[in-house]
Amino acid sequence: MLALEWLKNARNIMDTLETTQMENVQKAAKVMADTIEAGGWVHTFGCGHATIPVEEMYPRIGSFVGFHPLCELPLTFFTQIIGQMGIHQFLFLERAEGYGVEIMKNYDFGSHDCIWIFSHTGINNVNIDVALEAKKRGMTVIAYGSAAEAEGKTTRHPSGKTIFQIADIVVDSCVPIIDASVTLKNHFDKVGPLSTHAFVTLVWMTITTVAEILADRGVKLHIHPSHNVPGDTTARERLDAAIAEYKKKVKSL
Repeated sequence: MLALEWLKNARNIMDTLETTQMENVQKAAKVMADTIEAGGWVHTFGCGHATIPVEEMYPRIGSFVGFHPLCELPLTFFTQIIGQMGIHQFLFLERAEGYGVEIMKNYDFGSHDCIWIFSHTGINNVNIDVALEAKKRGMTVIAYGSAAEAEGKTTRHPSGKTIFQIADIVVDSCVPIIDASVTLKNHFDKVGPLSTHAFVTLVWMTITTVAEILADRGVKLHIHPSHNVPGDTTARERLDAAIAEYKKKVKSL
């Protein structure tokens, strides 16, 4: 069954992340923890399906204030597929030189901020523009993606570099560059991609590590609670407190 083949591939990815990427996750998490403890933001960015890990972070049950999504709608919402904000426009925009520069003009970044970028291949212009602009502003750039598999791939950016060559810290998603992992008879293209699975796995490996570091330091986390548990009479109060903290911090942008 192809379902079982995909599950095997997905488990292999998780095992590989555990055995090869924990040190890099720890490095990334320490930078993020330092940022949050100092009152800064961990800004998060991705395009296409690489916005899914961004959406996983906050607001999300079990996450906490400190992660700020930089979600550019034309790069995230292309589920109409054709027509307005369709696939063709998205593919053009993620490769458009200078678009990322314009995105970054919209924000007042703080001196303690860092940025966390998701990019499977690391070759498209908008991600690289965002990374380069972040470095100009003194931010640590953390990139998650298929770094080893992307080595040697030609970047589309005039800098001549991929995002993995620009980033200060790289965590490898360990996903094949083709992404899809299951061979289908009578077809050239495979099915069953793995990059989203790997990214979301890495998100929670990282955020739980950030939480652990901050808790060990005695830092109060404003955690987004579940408000659907019968009998939890203070859930709404804790939720309101987390949103109030986010609102207070986001004014700095």
